[in-house]
Amino acid sequence: MRIVVHGQQAFGKAVLERLLERGEEVVGVFCAPDKEGRSRDALAEFAAEKGLPLHQPKSWKTPEALELMKSFNADLCVMAYVILLVPQPVLDAPKLGTIQYHPSLLPKHRGPSSINWSIAMGETKTGLTIFWPDEALDEGPILLQREVEIGPDETLGDVYFKKLFPLGVDAMMEAVDLVRDGTAPKVQQDHSEATYESWFKRDLVKIDWGRPAAEIYNLIRAANPQPGAWTELKGEAVSIFDSARDDAATGAPGQIVAVSDDGITVAAGKGGILVKRVRPSSGAKIPASEFATQSGLKAGDTLGN
Repeated sequence: MRIVVHGQQAFGKAVLERLLERGEEVVGVFCAPDKEGRSRDALAEFAAEKGLPLHQPKSWKTPEALELMKSFNADLCVMAYVILLVPQPVLDAPKLGTIQYHPSLLPKHRGPSSINWSIAMGETKTGLTIFWPDEALDEGPILLQREVEIGPDETLGDVYFKKLFPLGVDAMMEAVDLVRDGTAPKVQQDHSEATYESWFKRDLVKIDWGRPAAEIYNLIRAANPQPGAWTELKGEAVSIFDSARDDAATGAPGQIVAVSDDGITVAAGKGGILVKRVRPSSGAKIPASEFATQSGLKAGDTLGN
């Protein structure tokens, strides 16, 4: 089966690598254009290393892009973590169509930051979906789904890299086999149950210490490692990463109630947060206890506005 791979970064590379290991005939690779000042996309670098035809169109909404896809005479397009909307004629160009990976249990959490939002909302499970995309955002019939638990202390990094990344690569291979065998289902999504969230951007993850500690903790987990939940100290932003809940903590919201070798305990609306690792506005991530020493933080000081 002639396969075109369209994706990005480490996940796209892992899918391409697995396809090649299986002896699949990969006839072309697509990824986003290189950006000045940034390292080259891992998928693009790997494809070039393997001598595969590589294309990085700025848009799929041109006649030239459609003709390019048609030129590969592919049986299937495998979209590994694609965030661009692709026109239907391009999706339909391969003989057997296009399949796509999305890290949520569609139709829940359509959108580009689905893992972040599921954690921030305090959910205890998520998963992945391989589906037949159409021109709308994360819509189209479902081919297969896999569910995973979100542990009470797991971060974005834990859920993605330890669960949805490796499981997603395996699911993509299973989906390719089902398409090859002609047994791949097409189950319509229930649009009445659909949710959509946009990018989990930095301006959304500023900590309001007046919120309950459970909500703040979910926010910190959802933003770790990117984009990093943050607060202010003397007008400077401080990003918070590793942390833990301290339900026994009491004090005014944002008040530092303890500084120890374990970190900085900050009071919230209900309970508190033990901050273990931070990144000052200038500098690398460091233990919170080290940051407290450097900045002279002590019990009674306040974080936030």
